[in-house]
Parts: sequence; structure tokens; C-alpha cells
Amino acid sequence: MRIEDGWLEGARRVPSPNQDARPGGEVSAVVLHSISLPPGEFGGAYIERLFTNSLDPAAHPYFADIAHLRVSAHLLIRRNGECVQFVPFGRRAWHAGRSCWLDRGRPRSALNDFTVGIELEGDEVHAYRDAQYRALALATQALMVSYAEIEPARITSHARVAPLRKSDPGPAFDWAYFRQCVDCLEPRSN
Repeated sequence: MRIEDGWLEGARRVPSPNQDARPGGEVSAVVLHSISLPPGEFGGAYIERLFTNSLDPAAHPYFADIAHLRVSAHLLIRRNGECVQFVPFGRRAWHAGRSCWLDRGRPRSALNDFTVGIELEGDEVHAYRDAQYRALALATQALMVSYAEIEPARITSHARVAPLRKSDPGPAFDWAYFRQCVDCLEPRSN
């Protein structure tokens, strides 16, 4: 995989209106998330509808509380490994919310300004699938090639940047296996 004009090669494009320009243009870290809509259910178009402001609040009781949200991510990785991209990587997606991170010894807030948000279709209970780890590793490699500041130490979780609000991708995500998948890929250059 590679990135051209901010889009991941092979990803299905579903542009989200929930984006804007990155102040300063910095792309230097990745935040991993998990999402399932309704909670604990996988498949269907509800995630895409949420990120494109077209989620019907009457379609499920849970949706009444979230349909008004204006959120997005750069990339969604489905259970089968399919990549869906909502926002070009050079633009700011609205994924991290109120967040902070100790970045190279200094605290930083507003992580949307400089991070790539990747959603994994899943939750904190169900194990993620091998197809997702492979797709995530390939996307991560493409990001590290295209954005030199992104390196393994600059990939974190939503739980780490918003610990009092969020816990995703949760204990079901195997960090060691993910890092092994990234390490096993052949290094690529531009």
C-alpha cells in the first residue's frame, strides 16, 4: 500500500464533511480507536452514516444519543480487513476530542491537529481479526513512509490520550501482535 494525495491506495473513499485544515500541516502520530454500531454489533453501514452525518436516530435506540455528533476518522478498518477512508491524511479528522499526550517530553493537547485517526471495527470484548491486523500494519507502514515523523513509538490508543473518557481500542486489541505484524513487513521507501 502507498499514499497518494493523502489517500491510501486501495481504500474505499467515503468523504466525510467532518474535517478541516490542519493548523501547521503537521502529521506526526497515529491514534487507534475502536467502534461498533450499535455497540457490540459488526457490519452494516451505520459507522459510515455516523461519519457522514446521515445516521438515522430512529434506526436504533442507541443512535438517538449520537446522531447529532459531528465526528470522523481518517480510516476505518472493517472486520474483514477492508479499509474505508473518510478524510485525506493531510487534513484534520475529528476523532480524538478532548485529548492530551506527553509528546517528546512536552504535554500537547488538541491531538486532532497532528494525528491520524484509525478506527478498527470492534469493541473491547471481541478479539480483533487477523485481516484487521494485517490491514492496519500495511496502512501503518504506508503512513511511516509518507510521514517521516510517524514511527512505532508515535502510535497510541484513544485510551492513552483521553484516559478519563475513553478506553478503546481496549484489552481485546493485541499490541504485541500488531507490532510484530508491522515488524514483519518488508521495509518500503517512497
